[in-house]
Amino acid sequence: MAGARAAIRYAKAVLGFAQDQNLADQVNDEMKLIAKTVSENKELQTALKSPVIKTEVKKRSLKEIFSGMSPVSEGLINILSENKRLEILGETAEKYIILYDQLKGKEVAVVTTAVPLTADLEKKVLAKVKELTGNKVTVENKIDESIIGGFILRIGDLQYNASIANKLNNLKRELSNNLYVSQLN
Repeated sequence: MAGARAAIRYAKAVLGFAQDQNLADQVNDEMKLIAKTVSENKELQTALKSPVIKTEVKKRSLKEIFSGMSPVSEGLINILSENKRLEILGETAEKYIILYDQLKGKEVAVVTTAVPLTADLEKKVLAKVKELTGNKVTVENKIDESIIGGFILRIGDLQYNASIANKLNNLKRELSNNLYVSQLN
């Protein structure tokens, strides 16, 4: 959780600096590239988290991977390196994208389902989320069969979990607690 809070703080600082430099659009594109690259590359994630790999090696590698970036994005890599927080680079990039979209009056609603959303259901989700947020919303559907059924809706930092797996876990927890209480009596 501390990493998430730190990522938000770094993302806010980067967005503010990017706006001052009139580079917010370019930095948003770069943050999308960083977030995508980190999330899709398990070796990179492992390397960034590794206490064995020296921070300077991580920094040089990132500058090589993301060469040609704006000074703002390079500055993020530098400051995360100085503070030994390179493991939150991907998360910081994701938070930047969310903050940038909110600034532009757009939001992305991520709907995780066990099966792909139908076009009709996607329209209903869009309408409901637009009603709740008042912003332009796009829906991104992620498929995760482990949730069994139902859905998980995430808008920015808010999440509503109506998955079958979550309901089963809650029921299991409730039954365990009731068993424990009855054993005490």
